[in-house]
Parts: sequence; C-alpha cells; structure tokens
Amino acid sequence: MNSRKRLLRWASGIMLVLGTGHLSLLALAAWEDITGWVDRGLWAAVPLQLTDGAAVQTVESLQNKVTFWAGPGSFAVPLVLLGCLTWHLAGRGVAVPAGIGWGLATWCALGGVLLVPSPFFAGIVSGALIILAARKEDRPGPSRDREPDLA
Repeated sequence: MNSRKRLLRWASGIMLVLGTGHLSLLALAAWEDITGWVDRGLWAAVPLQLTDGAAVQTVESLQNKVTFWAGPGSFAVPLVLLGCLTWHLAGRGVAVPAGIGWGLATWCALGGVLLVPSPFFAGIVSGALIILAARKEDRPGPSRDREPDLA
C-alpha cells in the first residue's frame, strides 16, 4: 500500500470513528427523545416554530431541538460521509484536495477551542493527513529500463 493511500485511509478512519461515535453516544444519551420522534411520527418531529416573541418554549421542546441539532442535524453525518468518500478515493488512488484537509483541520481546531474538552482535536490529525497525502507525489518505483544516475 502506498503512503498516500495509507494516509488517506487513516484520515478516513478517524473521521468515521468521530462521526459514528458522536451519533452513537447521542443515541445512548437521548434515547427517549429519539424514540419520541418515532412515537409522534417522523414528519415534523422537530417542528420549526416561528415565534413572535410572546410564545414560551417548554423544556421538552428545547430538549427536542438540542437532540436534533446534536444528532442528525449535526456535522457528524457529513463527517461520516466525508470519511466514506475519502476511503473510497484512497482505494482508487485518487488524492483528496489539500483544501479539504485545511478546511477540516480549521473546523476541528475551532470546534475544539470552543468546546473544551472534546474529541474535535482528533479531527485536526485527519485534516493534516489529508494535506500530507495531497502533497505526496506519485514516485515511480525502480525500473530495469532506466539507467542509474552516476552523477
């Protein structure tokens, strides 16, 4: 396995663990809220209520919104998708652009600073691995047809 592929596979593995871990922990912590969505019907389980300032939100409605935005509405789902895409591209030998790595590393650094302690900082490693993989050049292996450099 070449070094670019190995770097991208590690980066995607980190993203997959972070995303699925986040969703799994939320499912364990907010199981009652999530099953409540099924009981109420999935359509508009988390309704958007535009208030005129006079309406008071209940604790239950706020908890319902927090559960949504911490779970299926969070960046965990796109992080899992990006991890799957990176894994797939690594298998095909395609480099992920360095800009994706820079964006991921920046987002994770900002998230880590705003939410300390958190596993956001592990995402910086994933972003750095994507950047390194993008900068790796495909170097041809030793060939019998080439003449050795004697200079």
